[in-house]
Amino acid sequence: MMRFVALIICLFLAVTSCKKKSAANPPEAVLLVFPEENSECTTGVSLGEETSQVEFRWNLADNTETYELRVTNIATGTVQTIVSASSSARLPLAKGEQFSWFVRSRNSEVEETVSSQEWYFYNAGSRSTFAPFPATIITPASSDNVFKDINNEVELSWSASDLDDDIVGFEVYFSVETLPIDLIRELSSTETSVKVSVTTDTVYYWKVIVIDEEGNRSDTGVYSFKVL
Repeated sequence: MMRFVALIICLFLAVTSCKKKSAANPPEAVLLVFPEENSECTTGVSLGEETSQVEFRWNLADNTETYELRVTNIATGTVQTIVSASSSARLPLAKGEQFSWFVRSRNSEVEETVSSQEWYFYNAGSRSTFAPFPATIITPASSDNVFKDINNEVELSWSASDLDDDIVGFEVYFSVETLPIDLIRELSSTETSVKVSVTTDTVYYWKVIVIDEEGNRSDTGVYSFKVL
């Protein structure tokens, strides 16, 4: 009898624990602080001719226990990851290279995680000229659902930045292929939007290439949206 009572108690505690865990609030996304978006980071501590240590900072987020910082070297694709319980972390980075970074919020009581925005920056070095940063997609947002206008069109828009301020133009690739290879428009540096013809109930893929005076090019990567 005592064993049966003990079993019932254990089952009750297990169910209660599961309910508490499933009811926990998921973590919220952090707001990035430093290095600033589309900037040159000049505050790194030199670790030699090729490397400096950079401190990353962000705001604390609600319902979050730990923060996973992920930093990617754009040229090499190398990813560095570090977990922090505070609102900052330090990593050694190659000098004169372009990087992207974001922070993922985690809470041990739930499986869900959430990521911040992704920012780009250059780590200061001997470089005197800079390739443009990848364009920031404005509309449609990634994996967004949109409606076409009365002309059966959707407007694609973005913004772009370059430390040298020498962007000369954009190439827009757009198609129903997951890797859009169709160059549909070449635009000047002042044109940051374009309208495209679309069909209802179709998924489209697109990307923007930013080009500067020296011929340097940056790629947004592929974005998609569905026309309802």
